[in-house]
Amino acid sequence: MKLEEKLEHNESLVGKSRPCLHDTHQANGKPIANGNPTANGKVEVYEKQEANGKGNRLGKCLNLYTWQEIQRHSQEADQWLVIDRKVYNVTDWAGKHPGGHRVLNHYAGQDATDAFRAMHMDLSMVKLYLKPLLIGELSPEEPSQEKNKNPQLVEDFRELRKTLEAMNMFSANLWFFFLHLAQILILEVSAWLILHHFGSGWLVTILISFLLTVSQAQCSFLQHDIGHHSMFKKSKWNHLMHKFVMCHLKGLSADWWNYRHFQHHVKPNIYPKDPDIDVGPLFLVGDTQPIKYGKKKIKYIDYEKQHLYFYTVALPLLMPVYFNLQSMQVMYLRKYWTDIAWVSSFYIRYFITFGPFYGIFGTMLLIYLVKFIESPWIAYVTQMSHIPMKMSSEENHDWLSTQIVATCNIEQSFFNDWFTGHLNFQIEHHLFPTMPRHNYHKVAPLVKSLCAKHGLQYINKPILKAFGDIVRSLKKSASLWMNAYYE
Repeated sequence: MKLEEKLEHNESLVGKSRPCLHDTHQANGKPIANGNPTANGKVEVYEKQEANGKGNRLGKCLNLYTWQEIQRHSQEADQWLVIDRKVYNVTDWAGKHPGGHRVLNHYAGQDATDAFRAMHMDLSMVKLYLKPLLIGELSPEEPSQEKNKNPQLVEDFRELRKTLEAMNMFSANLWFFFLHLAQILILEVSAWLILHHFGSGWLVTILISFLLTVSQAQCSFLQHDIGHHSMFKKSKWNHLMHKFVMCHLKGLSADWWNYRHFQHHVKPNIYPKDPDIDVGPLFLVGDTQPIKYGKKKIKYIDYEKQHLYFYTVALPLLMPVYFNLQSMQVMYLRKYWTDIAWVSSFYIRYFITFGPFYGIFGTMLLIYLVKFIESPWIAYVTQMSHIPMKMSSEENHDWLSTQIVATCNIEQSFFNDWFTGHLNFQIEHHLFPTMPRHNYHKVAPLVKSLCAKHGLQYINKPILKAFGDIVRSLKKSASLWMNAYYE
């Protein structure tokens, strides 16, 4: 008889002789390991599961691991991570991960519990994908997080999240989002009606370009909400709406954006994991990258003047050149056929709507004129909360600390909320990415209180100061490069 058959045949007997890890404790109240040591020194644990309500059944045999061993599996070809003390081998599954394989690799060898909860809306559904990847759990004597993390801070943050869930802060007001979508559509229709009624003169073209720019910028913020699944409770509806808004209304790839943006969220301002700070060799940001370039005598451009390049290159070209070309490149190379079809519908719609007035070439010029005008708006809003903040290599801090040191808020006002798409609450957004943005202002006092309790700096600044801090930060980085380069 095979071992598995023997175990099943004697499940009641074995269940008593090898009780569940979580049910057995020493006299001092600490759990002890159950099962037999394996040849490699790990301890096998037998999970007990309910079987049709008839009692305990011997389940999967698990190994116990220490943090030291888990941290050795942190390479792209060998990826383990920990969620709620369970150890998962995600190496082979990483390529199938809907959020992209790099997000998982960024947490390989680490505790990913809070990142997992933050980035997923329906945990019960996502956990179904985790079951086949389970290989073990942390040894009872191991802490639930790496030893460099503050367990009280981690526990307090998780309690805060539970409180916010009980307050229904993760439930969306659909009217809020539909009004924003209506705003976008009304602006686009208004532009066509004005053009149809008054013709395609210069003044009319300038006016409709302004209307379309506002529409596109607000579209950027709405797609950002939907990409984080903060609109609908069902993932499939969020995915479909994201295709419509990002691909059809904006003409950019939804998959490209998600795979890029999710990396930024899980490891903000961390080299080289956050693609948003991978702006070399054109710009040097933070404190470490400029010194590294300077010591190696690297000078691709005149970095002393990079703050001027920000005005002349980054602001006007972020949307029409960098994002647009990168989106097209990724769609083609990775064969995102669905996104290609949706993005094609964006250009078809523009040619049908504006082609009779401007022709094909003129319509293309209109599209990129709007992107050109929109670009400074989006560049300022997305960079003012991150570029001036701390940038570093991987330090593997807890979720709260990781987000707080890399983000800052902008003072609230009706205009700031609208102009930034509520990204003036960048701290709350980074801590709770799936939270609908209309709830940020409600949770901000609780987040600020938690930060004060643990001595974390909660930064909230005026919007004009935030704009200026981008340039001041670039000047500081340039100074660091100069000192290292000319020493």
